[in-house]
Amino acid sequence: MSRPQLMAMVVGSMVGAGIFSLPRTFASATGPIGAVIAWAIAGTGMYMLARVFQVLAERKPHLDAGVFAYAKAGFGDYPGFLSAFGYWMGSCIGNVSYWVLIKSTLGIFFPVFGDGNTVVAILLASVSIWLFHILILRGVQQAAFINTVVTVAKIIPILVFIVLLVVGFRMDLFRANLYGTDLTGGILAQVRSTMLVTVFVFIGIEGASVYSRYARERSDVGVATITGFVGVTALMVLVTLLPYAVLPRADIAGMRQPSMAQVLESVVGPWGSVFVSAGLIISVLGAYLAWSLICAEVGFAAARSKDMPALFARENRNKVPVAALWATNIIVQLLVISTYWSNDAFALMLNLTSSVNLIPYALVAAYGFMIARRGETYELRPAERGRDIAIAAVALVYTLFMMWAGGVRYIVLSAVLYAPGTLLYLWARRERGEAVFRPTDWLILAVLVAGALAGLHGLVTGWIQL
Repeated sequence: MSRPQLMAMVVGSMVGAGIFSLPRTFASATGPIGAVIAWAIAGTGMYMLARVFQVLAERKPHLDAGVFAYAKAGFGDYPGFLSAFGYWMGSCIGNVSYWVLIKSTLGIFFPVFGDGNTVVAILLASVSIWLFHILILRGVQQAAFINTVVTVAKIIPILVFIVLLVVGFRMDLFRANLYGTDLTGGILAQVRSTMLVTVFVFIGIEGASVYSRYARERSDVGVATITGFVGVTALMVLVTLLPYAVLPRADIAGMRQPSMAQVLESVVGPWGSVFVSAGLIISVLGAYLAWSLICAEVGFAAARSKDMPALFARENRNKVPVAALWATNIIVQLLVISTYWSNDAFALMLNLTSSVNLIPYALVAAYGFMIARRGETYELRPAERGRDIAIAAVALVYTLFMMWAGGVRYIVLSAVLYAPGTLLYLWARRERGEAVFRPTDWLILAVLVAGALAGLHGLVTGWIQL
């Protein structure tokens, strides 16, 4: 894969469902001041995380499986497996959010699709899942080329949206919306309520790292990660802030998703909604393709490094990790069906995806901090060590802060997913006749099981609402 293709994996993974939902999501929580603070926190934290990925790509080039490889190298086999499983599961959940938003978008024009979780919506999503499955089976490189083309196509409606809102900018409206004074809670509470959303839209920052084994030049991985991050961040900040200058905050907050389509319709008329909706469908289908590739690659790489059962390492004649792809799409299919019983399927999948992915991200940041503190690999360019310690420390603090900001209920829901995943780890260890747990692993397992039991109790008692 060339540098532009790796960059397209980053942009294609990040620009998906989230960016089209930003106007309502932020307007429901805060005004422009709170939004700026939220993006400053998220942008700084995620930039530092992107820099950690860049540093590790350069200093640990043999760790070419991306996210979970760093957790395993730094903390052992079981934490490495949990990182791989959590990242895989979080990516599957994120893929479900794409189908929900596509069907919700179609629901604007065809009421039978409702908010994306009607029977008809679920049936159409199910057919689409398996059509993409067939496409990817034809080859990873072919799918990556399609992703590059789609990435370019889906940026166009976002740029048009930004330009038209700049033209329609009204300073009096922007000033009136500035502080979100009609909202309950102070500015910090408002900012906290947006945190998981900012994590969700940044997920995919590691897209080039996951596919590093395909890179023509290892150095392209870091460059693609930083360049893609900066470009997408600028788009997301503009999409968040500009609607405050064309509509009252309460009106934006009351819109259905995708709110970006509704905002543009209010500025230019009905064609604006159609235009953005078409762009959204292209965008989300492209993001789904990118994430299907990443999901299959993570399962394959984990099996290749003996962290997942050997079954996941099987490839077809086109070098596609076929067993990992089947497992991914079966999980996605089951989760799509489960959305029928959800009150707000898109919000649930968005927040849960963010929460599950934060654990692998935190382990990456911790590993970057660890090797910099030890001076490992810093025989070359030792002057960079202090800088890298600071970068990794900020990234680690940020990911831990995000877990707290997201709330306890999403942490325990994550445990409900992580704990049963341990069965795959047991399967993989038994295949090779290796000891399953070290003493510290038993402690991790006990925490996971306790969290899973708390999550199940919350679901039964109604403390956690789906």
